[in-house]
Amino acid sequence: MIFSWFDTKHAVTFGRELADFVVSEISASMHVRDFKFSGKVEKMLAKAERRIHEFKAHERLNFYKKSKLANAFLWELKDKGCPAGPADQLTEWLAVRL
Repeated sequence: MIFSWFDTKHAVTFGRELADFVVSEISASMHVRDFKFSGKVEKMLAKAERRIHEFKAHERLNFYKKSKLANAFLWELKDKGCPAGPADQLTEWLAVRL
């Protein structure tokens, strides 16, 4: 029972998948003008928030799992080429929703 507290496999996988989703959505709309880009980002964040709520409904997250999820999300963003500033902001956004 106590070992399930440390099982972060699903949380890490979800963090990486969410980062892949964010990067794909943002990179696809980067060529659009600024005012349209901000609208696309808002829609992407709304979709990402729905995914987070669905994941939280199925997975019980403790502090350790939330930390691992956010860390996997951050590093996947950085690995995909997202600059450090926006990656940190997106990770903070994610941490608030967890």
